Amino acid sequence: MHIHPPSRIFRALAACALLALAHAVPAQALPPGVHLGMSADELRQAVPDLQRVARPARLAGGLAGSWRAAPSVIAGLPFEPVFYFAGDQLRRVEWSAAAEGQPDQGAAAFAEILAWGRDSFGPELASNDQGSAYAAWVQGDTDVYAQRTADARHASVRVVYKMRQLKDGSEL
Repeated sequence: MHIHPPSRIFRALAACALLALAHAVPAQALPPGVHLGMSADELRQAVPDLQRVARPARLAGGLAGSWRAAPSVIAGLPFEPVFYFAGDQLRRVEWSAAAEGQPDQGAAAFAEILAWGRDSFGPELASNDQGSAYAAWVQGDTDVYAQRTADARHASVRVVYKMRQLKDGSEL
């Protein structure tokens, strides 16, 4: 009977635990306790590793990507979540990952996100063009979409949750 040194056993157990943890996080559900419409204080309580963004990205509608959390890995890509606020309300959560260095330019991660989206929300509204793919779902007052871009200079994958904004005919 051969007994492995404790360090080998520990490394093997640690690798198994990391693999299980990587698959335990659904690709890409909102973190536990997080919901659109919550305040920054509520978000800080729900996400303990939250960090302030030094230079927040600004989007239309007064959205500012003020907070970020630790990345989560999907199909080998580290997706960093950024939380966008307008006023004192969480209005958008965006996970993005650069995929330039990947041989498949993020195709495996996008496929995993599509499978998760279908399991979570049902069939998607999809669009595929040369160098990009897009899938969208609606859940109540939330729009969820996944996007993959891949061209000679840039490849990325992202998942976005945002508050649904309905416009009446006068705003079109």
